[in-house]
Amino acid sequence: MKNDVKQKFKKYRLLYPILIIGIIYYIIFMYIPILWGFIISFKNLKVGGTIASAPWVGLDNYRQVFADKEMLKLVKNTLTISVSRLVFSFIPPILLTICIFDLRNNAFKKISQTIVYIPHFFSWVVIYGIAFAFFSGDGFVNHVISLFNGGKTIDFMTSTKAFVPLLVGSQIWKEAGWGTILYFAALTSVNTELYEAAKIDGAGPIARIRAVTLPAMIPVITFSLIMSVGSILNNDFEQILLFYNAAVYDVGDIIDTWVYRVGLGKMQYGIGSAVNMMKALVSMVLIVFTNSFSKKVTGRGMF
Repeated sequence: MKNDVKQKFKKYRLLYPILIIGIIYYIIFMYIPILWGFIISFKNLKVGGTIASAPWVGLDNYRQVFADKEMLKLVKNTLTISVSRLVFSFIPPILLTICIFDLRNNAFKKISQTIVYIPHFFSWVVIYGIAFAFFSGDGFVNHVISLFNGGKTIDFMTSTKAFVPLLVGSQIWKEAGWGTILYFAALTSVNTELYEAAKIDGAGPIARIRAVTLPAMIPVITFSLIMSVGSILNNDFEQILLFYNAAVYDVGDIIDTWVYRVGLGKMQYGIGSAVNMMKALVSMVLIVFTNSFSKKVTGRGMF
């Protein structure tokens, strides 16, 4: 066993420095901030003070979070938006990948891939501007509606019913194309002879997708699903901060916006850190549970 380890170490010796750089990056920029955030959640940190000099308050920050009357509504809004994103945003990248992958013209396939990637590089400020131009009271959509509705319009940007669909729809438009990258990477390893064999056996396009394409994508689909469930409490804060307003606070106010208002706005850093620690704990539990469930059902998991 020792000889085997030595041989592998010698064989991959050039890769270890790269691995060490990655480990150092995560320790400095990920794990150390998590450690400091965990410590802050048990302290009463004030502006001008330091983490070391701040007095310990034990579980007081956590008690304040649970005692806050708004927390139940915040959790409900967060889960509503997150579950909506998960349900409606998970399938489009898979379908888009299958559609583009089955294109026969390679030049058109590459152009299509490039086009669907572009929205990912737009900032949420630009996306909000586009959404406002289409869905505001005097936007393009309302101009069309007014033609068939006697001049009446609907301001979707201030509608509590339209808020979540706007978030999910803009998320799909922005990220569906970028989400195809992992699936394309999985399909590039598929032996093209499998498709030829399926055609010889009389399999049509749908049958080939079911028998060849989807099985090749299952490992990546499993990985994406586990990561999506694990981050179910982590909505895109920048998007919601831009889209929501006083008219949609009842459905748009989530845990992240609350932390932003209380943790930064009111400078209650300990309470903000306590909420983030609880979110991290819930996310970890969800990842472990989803991974175990995936192993039992599909025989595949992340670890």
